[in-house]
Amino acid sequence: MAANSAVEVVFGAYPSPIKARLLALRRLILDTAKTTDGVGALQETLKWGQPSYLTTESKSGSTIRIDQVKAEAGRYAVYFHCQTDLVETFRELYPELSYSGNRAILLDAGEKLPEKALRHCVALALTYHTRKRKVAR
Repeated sequence: MAANSAVEVVFGAYPSPIKARLLALRRLILDTAKTTDGVGALQETLKWGQPSYLTTESKSGSTIRIDQVKAEAGRYAVYFHCQTDLVETFRELYPELSYSGNRAILLDAGEKLPEKALRHCVALALTYHTRKRKVAR
């Protein structure tokens, strides 16, 4: 994946503790894409001013966005398309995580990243359309 200078500028503007957490989340998303069958290369871009990850090559999944939670210092989130059932599915699988409506998993910069759960949620988002197409057949 080629570096996107606009995304780099956004990462550079985050406060230090949040920036470190968001960069760790970015690595987790990119690594999960590489190790999940059928996803292919991701496109990193900005959507609504937030670093976003799209499966433009394979069209296998739904867009994932990451950002700090502006209204709550020390919090950041992984955002998913609100018109999917992704967050509803995540709630069933991982009730211990914090959520915002049907659109985000909320994380705290002072806590350890729930890596195993997040990898699974990210993999489900990155393969969302592939799974929906199989169900429709």
